[in-house]
Amino acid sequence: MTKPEPSSWTASELLRVGQMAAADAQTIAGGVPGIELMETAGRAVADRAQALFERRPVTVLCGPGNNGGDGFVAARLLAERGVEVRLLLLGDRARLKGDAALAADRWTGPVEALDDTFGTEPGMAVIDALFGAGLTRALDGAAAAVAERLNASEAEVLAVDIPSGVFGDTGAVPGAAVNAQECVTFCRRKPGHFLMPGAALCGAVRVADIGIPNGVVAAQAPDTWVNSADLWWPDFPVPGPDDHKYTRGHLVVWGNGEMPGAARMTAAGARRAGAGMVSIACRDADAGLFRAGAPGVLVRPLDDAAAYADFIQGRVKALIVGPGAGTDGATRDRVLAALATGKPMVLDADGISAFADDTAPLLAGLHENCVMTPHEGEFARIFAGEGDRLTRARRAAAECGAVVVLKGFDTVIAAPDGRCVINANGAPYLATAGTGDVLAGMIGGLMGQGMPPLVGAAAAIWLHAAAAHAVGHGLIAEDIPDLLPALIRGLPGAVAAGPEGQVLTVLPLAPEGKNEHV
Repeated sequence: MTKPEPSSWTASELLRVGQMAAADAQTIAGGVPGIELMETAGRAVADRAQALFERRPVTVLCGPGNNGGDGFVAARLLAERGVEVRLLLLGDRARLKGDAALAADRWTGPVEALDDTFGTEPGMAVIDALFGAGLTRALDGAAAAVAERLNASEAEVLAVDIPSGVFGDTGAVPGAAVNAQECVTFCRRKPGHFLMPGAALCGAVRVADIGIPNGVVAAQAPDTWVNSADLWWPDFPVPGPDDHKYTRGHLVVWGNGEMPGAARMTAAGARRAGAGMVSIACRDADAGLFRAGAPGVLVRPLDDAAAYADFIQGRVKALIVGPGAGTDGATRDRVLAALATGKPMVLDADGISAFADDTAPLLAGLHENCVMTPHEGEFARIFAGEGDRLTRARRAAAECGAVVVLKGFDTVIAAPDGRCVINANGAPYLATAGTGDVLAGMIGGLMGQGMPPLVGAAAAIWLHAAAAHAVGHGLIAEDIPDLLPALIRGLPGAVAAGPEGQVLTVLPLAPEGKNEHV
């Protein structure tokens, strides 16, 4: 397997609203007029509208800010190209300011008032330039009514930046919002393009270069990325001729005989992720259950926590505690013993919930080589506070000093230093028992081979979802491990064939079958 040269994370980075505004301002301060940025943005929207809608009449809905200014530019350029354009403005034209006012002055066609009498028809072509990513309140009045009517009419909508009603930083949708088929955003995508529920309204997201230099973006210190092979493929473990089972990592999973399937599926995920050797440690009384499982998994009876603690100090690269473990004191003891080694570790399911009544020992023991994988319920048992998923995951990782994987359709992976990755190839088929156990094993297997916690978790989560997409309806957890070899074999071709920053919703078994969301 030939690996490409490591690529930058630049193409996968996301900008929050404040960071985007600062990048705009810095570019303008550097000598690029704001109206020039707006003209370039509007041209990108017009180009995409022309391709998407062909020669159909286009209705452009403009708002009172710079998003509306982009809409005025797009309307003018489309009209100059012979497209029939109808433009409606929300608010008073005389109140437009700055570059938006300049863009409006360059539009010579009629401007209709956008109000709650706005009518729609099925299949109409619409550019939504009402509100962009900086919106901080729910749509109301005419804007809310228009969004609801567009959605009910099944209009074909191209959104400028992000669908109106979706918050750019969080993906929150506090009220009505436009359901767009595509978005054209500028410079970089925003977290709200990938965080639910807003992500479901964005459709395909296209990024237009409007002339903001990469150095200006870098000055904003981006700390959030969309999960892409660009981030983790350069670190993905590929065995060499000198490798053996120990160099590829001996991983130990704690197993409980009351739920033996959980540890077995965790072990299967770790093995298919490339771990050199996997052992299930368990009580003496449970050893027979686990020995009846896969013959390639070693079983190590360890009847007490002291014996477990002694064993994992040896030639062991990575540890997993939690799947099917139970929430009693014995689980807590083994979690703390595993954490005390400082070795790469995945803490999942019961390993998290076991500390719900007393989080202090857990929070004190967590370290930078640990990955926690809670779903929302487990997360709430350990971490307090409100907010969007991105904020909560980032805050939790900083608090505990470990990588936190807040699982969901839009899984967020947060590192203690503030870096976050949002997974964008979520698969609803994963909502079935045991898939989380397999994921824990995959993360542990990759970490045991030397992948850093953040990128190891990102790779496992992406591949886990890709496997689910490959099966679709009827997926069971046991399907996932056996799909991994073929999916991983397809990675070099898929990475080489796709652009940087790709979001492959389905990783193909052959590169020509890939589905890009760029």
